[in-house]
Amino acid sequence: MIEADVTFDGTFPFQPHFSTAPGFRMHYVDEGPTDGEPVLLLHGEPSWGYLFRRLIPVLSRTHRVIVPDHMGFGKSEAPEGRSYWLQDHIDNLERFVLDLDLTRITLVMHDFGGPVGMGLAARQPGRIRRIVAANGPTPFGQPDLFDRLAANAAVSPWFRWIAKAHADGTLEDVLGQLGFNILSTLKLNGFENNAVIDDTWITAYGAAFPDAAACRGAIGWAKGFALGLHRFEEPEAEAARLIRALPALAIWGEADRTLRAEHFLPLFSGIFPAAPVRRLTGAGHYCFEDAPDAIGELIGDFIRQT
Repeated sequence: MIEADVTFDGTFPFQPHFSTAPGFRMHYVDEGPTDGEPVLLLHGEPSWGYLFRRLIPVLSRTHRVIVPDHMGFGKSEAPEGRSYWLQDHIDNLERFVLDLDLTRITLVMHDFGGPVGMGLAARQPGRIRRIVAANGPTPFGQPDLFDRLAANAAVSPWFRWIAKAHADGTLEDVLGQLGFNILSTLKLNGFENNAVIDDTWITAYGAAFPDAAACRGAIGWAKGFALGLHRFEEPEAEAARLIRALPALAIWGEADRTLRAEHFLPLFSGIFPAAPVRRLTGAGHYCFEDAPDAIGELIGDFIRQT
């Protein structure tokens, strides 16, 4: 857990806020006009709100931008005695959203922020206004979901490593040292813009994981796949009808080796067949590191046009 007031040489200058509604101290950024429509930015593994540092100032000119750190990530606590499966993160996010009473939400989802956000959409469809999937899967009861997950896991370096490390008993040892191996872990998942790497950048991503106890979130997400313990939210018929009628946008870095476009973009188009899909050449899994300006423009235009 990162100290609340740390800004990493001014690269993350946003005022920290905390909610205890999810049953632990959950950090979030809350920038922009308080009466603006909320844009909820959801990170994945093993990142935190720092991933969106370039997007927050762009969208907060006109919207209320809210960026929570999931349990066990960033400036949020990593409580002992909690499980860190998908359904737990969905529970946490739902309690957080209800506590802040957010409505007309534009969801922007990266990596496992996708299934967490779509889980929220299944439970609280009336609170969602738009969907943006940016290298983030959109599981929503599709009949081919598990076939696509399995096909992706067979070729993804990250998921193949999870299976191997779990089998040989090293998964917790390796991910328990993320403070030291954060760069290699991020590189395994994939980003193309090596120019972002400097001491401040490495410190910002590694600071969330000073010891094994702080790595519970990252370990839990990987271990949940190895053990088959993540439960994807199944929308009821009315929730599915409401969400499928919303404006949606997919943005995908085509160099993503972790979540491959050929496996996951069909999941998005299965829910939103008329929605635009914007492919970013030269951008990898961490598309917000590779193409932050292009993504900011795409999301800003999408919100204005819808």
